[in-house]
Amino acid sequence: MSTRRDANTSHAVSAHRTRGGLRAAGLAVPVAAALHAAPAVSAFGPLRNRLMPRLAGQGRRDHVALTFDDGPDHLSTPHFLRVLEERQIRATFFLLGSMLIRSPGLAREMAAAGHEIALHGWAHRPLLFRGPRATREDLARGRDLLADVLGEPPRLFRPPYGVMTTGAHLACRELDLIPVLWTAWGEDWRARATPRSIHDTVMTSLRGGGTVLLHDSDCTSATGSWRVTLRALPRLLDTFGARGWETGPLRDHGGPYPRRPARSPSSAVSAPTALYNG
Repeated sequence: MSTRRDANTSHAVSAHRTRGGLRAAGLAVPVAAALHAAPAVSAFGPLRNRLMPRLAGQGRRDHVALTFDDGPDHLSTPHFLRVLEERQIRATFFLLGSMLIRSPGLAREMAAAGHEIALHGWAHRPLLFRGPRATREDLARGRDLLADVLGEPPRLFRPPYGVMTTGAHLACRELDLIPVLWTAWGEDWRARATPRSIHDTVMTSLRGGGTVLLHDSDCTSATGSWRVTLRALPRLLDTFGARGWETGPLRDHGGPYPRRPARSPSSAVSAPTALYNG
């Protein structure tokens, strides 16, 4: 009789422990997901600009950092380079590895012209839906390609859609990358965007010391949207100048952003021809 009671007690204790373990495991999954996604709150512009000035790209008040995402695109990027060259303005271009591998020669031309080259990842996919390992692999693949093409690794990283995760922060630390988003954008990826709407949207939230996000490619935007952005660019540059702001890349922005000298045409590095074309 005692043996039977002992067996029943042992079974009950075991079942209780099993249920407790399952509950703990069930809690661990949402907790881990919450920790992974917590940094995504920085994607909310007003909160970022107020509480995370470094991540928002805030620099010296007499300067505006001009940045472009999603290139290099052989169909559109050269048009932006011509406008910037005419104005003697340099910018920061956040490149996608998946685009860079198609046009490495264009990226070398951009660096040789004095523009700052940064990383936008390999594929334009939300990091929120990628685990830490996949995130690191994506960033490392893009960084290594940039280093091969340009002869030096990038120092700045902007995540697709502006969404950081815990895995992205850890990967940036390991790969010696500084994440930076923006303080003002033109919403120029939209099909309904116009030169005026892009200008007005940027200027609504831009202050001296801000970082502006535009796109020099439509590879992840409405088809042909880059043409509208291109038409908006001269007026934006005029407005920046009228307000007394110098326009340039993040390396000239002050704050934590690494300052490197602009590359001269003679310092451009050719990538191995067996790997890349262009």
